[in-house]
Amino acid sequence: MSRARQPPLVTGISPNEGAPWTKVTIRGENLGTGHNDLIGLSICGHNCLLTAEWITASKIVCRVGPAKDDKGEIIVTTKSGGLGTSTVSFKLLKPERIGILDQSAVWVDELSYYDMRTDRNKGISPLSLRPANPLGIEIDKGKVPLKDLENMFPRMSGDFTSENFSATWYLMENHSSTSFEQLRVAVANLKKQASKKNEGSLAYVKGGLSTFFEAQDALAAIHQKLESDGTEKVGGSMTQRLENVLNRASETADTLFQEVLGRKDKADSTRNALNVLQRFKFLFNLPLNIERNIQKGDYDVVINDYEKAKSLFGNTEVPVFKKVYSEVETRIEALRKLLLDKLLETPSTLHDQKRYIRYLSDLHAPGDPAWKCIIAQHKWILQLMQNCKEDFIKEQKVSVAGVGLEMDRSSSLNRISLPAPVKRGGSFQTPKDDSWHYKSPQQVRFVEKLSDVVISQLPNFWKLWISYVNGSLFSETGEKSGQVEKLKKNARQRQNDFKGMIEEVTRRLVQLVRGALLPSSLTELQLRQYGGWDTKTPLSGAWLTQVIHTVRLSLEALSALEIPNDLLQVIQDLLQDLRVHCLLTTLQHTEEDVKRLAEKEDWVVDNEGITSLPAQFEQCMIQMLQSLKEPMECKPGEINILNLDVVQDKACEQCVSIIKVFIKCLEQLSTKTDGDIDTSHLSVDLASPDLFGSIQEDFSSKPEQRLLIILSNCQYLERHTFLNLAEHLEKNSFTTAEKIIRVSIEALRQLDEYLFETYVEKKSDPIVGSLEPGIYAGYFDWKDCLPPTGVRSYLKEALVSIISVHAEVFTVSKELVPRVLSKIIEAVAEEMSRLMQCVSSFSKNGALQARLEICALRDAIEPYLTSESRTSFKQAVEALPQLQSGTDKKLLEELLNKFKSSMKLQLNCFNPASFQPVKR
Repeated sequence: MSRARQPPLVTGISPNEGAPWTKVTIRGENLGTGHNDLIGLSICGHNCLLTAEWITASKIVCRVGPAKDDKGEIIVTTKSGGLGTSTVSFKLLKPERIGILDQSAVWVDELSYYDMRTDRNKGISPLSLRPANPLGIEIDKGKVPLKDLENMFPRMSGDFTSENFSATWYLMENHSSTSFEQLRVAVANLKKQASKKNEGSLAYVKGGLSTFFEAQDALAAIHQKLESDGTEKVGGSMTQRLENVLNRASETADTLFQEVLGRKDKADSTRNALNVLQRFKFLFNLPLNIERNIQKGDYDVVINDYEKAKSLFGNTEVPVFKKVYSEVETRIEALRKLLLDKLLETPSTLHDQKRYIRYLSDLHAPGDPAWKCIIAQHKWILQLMQNCKEDFIKEQKVSVAGVGLEMDRSSSLNRISLPAPVKRGGSFQTPKDDSWHYKSPQQVRFVEKLSDVVISQLPNFWKLWISYVNGSLFSETGEKSGQVEKLKKNARQRQNDFKGMIEEVTRRLVQLVRGALLPSSLTELQLRQYGGWDTKTPLSGAWLTQVIHTVRLSLEALSALEIPNDLLQVIQDLLQDLRVHCLLTTLQHTEEDVKRLAEKEDWVVDNEGITSLPAQFEQCMIQMLQSLKEPMECKPGEINILNLDVVQDKACEQCVSIIKVFIKCLEQLSTKTDGDIDTSHLSVDLASPDLFGSIQEDFSSKPEQRLLIILSNCQYLERHTFLNLAEHLEKNSFTTAEKIIRVSIEALRQLDEYLFETYVEKKSDPIVGSLEPGIYAGYFDWKDCLPPTGVRSYLKEALVSIISVHAEVFTVSKELVPRVLSKIIEAVAEEMSRLMQCVSSFSKNGALQARLEICALRDAIEPYLTSESRTSFKQAVEALPQLQSGTDKKLLEELLNKFKSSMKLQLNCFNPASFQPVKR
């Protein structure tokens, strides 16, 4: 049977616009014959049949669904009329986000919501409840870090749903670059939203007016039914029956849909769990991520993730979150322990120490990790210093015998191979060959190694403390926070403790060096801890100078760190003691070298009548002063040690001792017998005349000649060498130079006088002793003798002996001739005077003979007469009878002239101007 009715036609809809789930009334023609005839209803393409309620053929009520199209037709389909048409359209408005506490006249789909009230203590509302943009303008995320905002607004939040909302924070975070005009637009939007909220109740009633009417009608009908049922019947009241019906319906529904609803609830629960896992996957994955990043060493990533988790979930009350967060805290605690172990691990670089301290500071590690690191580094430095000493002590015990033998052999070879002037100064010259470091004494290498340990460790230790005090150790950017300020305050309170650490390190350095080089400056208890060195072979001045140089470099390096001077004073005191020790040791070793100078005397004289011994002595002293130049030099903060009275007195005493030792060497050389003289090293000057060469061959074997040489050397020492030494001593700050030279000259003069008297005695005694026997030879008698015919032989022999002494002295030193001959002639003149005075009487011839001989002797040695010898000759002449006749006087003159003529060649040597020194 064909359809008898026309297709449905929609001619009106009220309201003609609205949000999803808005209740609308549709009017038109041929809208169906009943509820069963209505088989389709779509608005804007969305099927609304489930909510449709057929009223009449011209009226249908339904709710608009969430259609995809914003605007569309209303199409009604009936069994009787088929697919209909529409002359009107409906506009679908975008729904506003409705909060769980907001009023609404339409049904709200709650499936898209997740109740976050269980996390309400965090002060953060669920994301689904947050308006996307409360200001209604474009969001422009700035570059202000979240951490900076948290520091600027403590205990505030940029979330506008939070109780601690800060508008300034929100604007800086989301609109830092927004223009002022845009902000004015935002103000206008906020005002609109405020005014719209004030209309809340009225809009609510207006939008749900039909719902109110329907509810009112339903309540009125229920009330009417209850009033009409005023009596109790067998089956009970209507309400009771209604309750029973509803309970049975509920039980039946539960029976029918229990399995389906159970699966639905389980699916919903799973879906919600997955939703939670997805939304909070950062927290749930955090323990595993922490483990992985720790293994890779990405501690910065771990710390950032931990800070984020702590700010989000640190105070959560949700059990699952608390459980996961506790696992995170366990991992972080393990990381704190790991970082602290790495921090306290030695050796470690300053960069790593700072890095680990910052990590621990960011992780809020308990205590003060930086101070723990400082304590650990302090103990490490002290242990390194002690280990250095113990290692060298062990090495010394193992190799002391072999090293001592090698050093003795090397020392012997050095002394043999070097020329005399340089050999003696070898102890003042630091060896320059490539292997000198390995030949240096244990103590020297120990001080160098110990200084390397201190210089390599203490600067980083000091820089770590400076970073600790100024706070840069905890923050690279220099930002200020409560924790950083608290740590800086702790650092300032520990300044005295750190000062004590630096003092302990410097004191340990000084005590270890003293134990190796200055054991006498330590107590017995300190020696047991810092001593143990082999001090049988004391260090030379050269090695001590090397040690002083090393300690000075260490002091300069520490001073460059701006360590306070009072902490370095112990090193300054050590340097002063080392300089004093070096000075006295060098003087002592020089004294030992000077003792050996006697072995180098070759008895070869130069044109000035001296050997090389004075020059060698002077060279030895100059080299000593040169070797002391560096130790005696006053660096910044040092004093001139010679200004110290005790040092000055000891140095003066030692210098005098050195010179006296040399004088003693001269004395020993003068007393050596012929068998004690080693002539294997003597050299012969091939350029000298043969005659002089023959003299030299026999020269060194005669003690008298050696006396002359030493006398000549003494004279040169007094006139030249000692004066030069005085000048050098003054240049090198020896303030007692004048005293040293004065005492030395006195000692030298005593030796000179002793040697001179010894030589004169040896030479004058034979001559004087030969006079009396010569006078009375052949039974000569002054009372009965022949007329004189000339000077007798004994006088000529005495003159020849004097001439031989002259030649011997002249060969050595022309300057000694007057001094020696004058003394010998005094002895001869005195003897002649005595002999003449002992004669009881003279005959005429005897008186003439005696006068002749006395005058001949006196005139021959006229250049060397002294007041004493002249007096002796005068007394001798006065003991003779006076010449009475002119004939006797004439005869005396003739005989004197004859004597002078016959011995002119021999007597010519007594004329100083007639001879020049022999050139050698």
